[in-house]
Amino acid sequence: MTCHGILPVFKPKGLTSHDVVAKVRRLAGQKKVGHTGTLDPEVEGVLPVCLGQATRIAEYIQAMPKRYRGSFMVGISTDTEDQTGEITAKADSVEKLDHPCVEAIFSRFTGEIEQVPPMYSAVKIKGKKLYELAREGKEIERPSRKVFIYELHLLGIEDTPYPKISFDVLCSKGTYVRTLCVDLGRALGYPAHMTGLVRTQSGPFHLEDCWMLEELAQAAEQQKLGEYLVSPGDALSLWPSLVVGDEDVKRVLDGWELRFSGLPASGSLVRVYSESGRFCALYRVMPGGLAKPEKVFREVEC
Repeated sequence: MTCHGILPVFKPKGLTSHDVVAKVRRLAGQKKVGHTGTLDPEVEGVLPVCLGQATRIAEYIQAMPKRYRGSFMVGISTDTEDQTGEITAKADSVEKLDHPCVEAIFSRFTGEIEQVPPMYSAVKIKGKKLYELAREGKEIERPSRKVFIYELHLLGIEDTPYPKISFDVLCSKGTYVRTLCVDLGRALGYPAHMTGLVRTQSGPFHLEDCWMLEELAQAAEQQKLGEYLVSPGDALSLWPSLVVGDEDVKRVLDGWELRFSGLPASGSLVRVYSESGRFCALYRVMPGGLAKPEKVFREVEC
């Protein structure tokens, strides 16, 4: 039996996101499985994994804001911008950092900012991934990209010769938190690198929603994995929903354009349900009360 839904998985340190997908694929006994945003091997936390028809909404979840709790060390930089790399610079000393000073720097990094992707990243330049070039000892110019920092909060400062600053950040898709740490250190006047990171939220999924891989293995053994799934419609609860009568359900499932009353603004997405509560489709609102199907779901349950 094929399952259709999202498993909010807690990715532990030491595994790649691909490793987690492979484990879920084996547990579910199905091929159509994918994640919604890569986490580096040394980063742990929320990794929503989509199964079956739910893989078709991965792009929407991946585009949603993500929250992280992390820390960075001021005074030392590495080639990977995190604790896994080789030291590239080390300050002789770091002046005592106080909360008002650091918070003032943090305030400069909220809103839209520009980042230069790190060399140790999967960004492609002229068809080659940056980390492949980095492993060859090469460093090339990378175009900056715009990202959005919705919130950036100082959690604490560890008063040591090389201070460690802990923080909480809510950011847009495509944000490199490693690079944010380096840029924050530079703004403080020192080299810096990220020392730890946990993703605490990805779209609608929070840390407390996640299942450990061991729990999912036990559920699969008991043939109860389907009970742990979040339905595609519930995962897209960010968008409003509407209910269509039985006579329109077939039209929706056949991908017809339809006119509805009370639609949100043009360009918005809306979830379409049957009167029995079945999630049928995701529609895009067009001008004049017309809505076009963006994704139609004929199968949405295990």
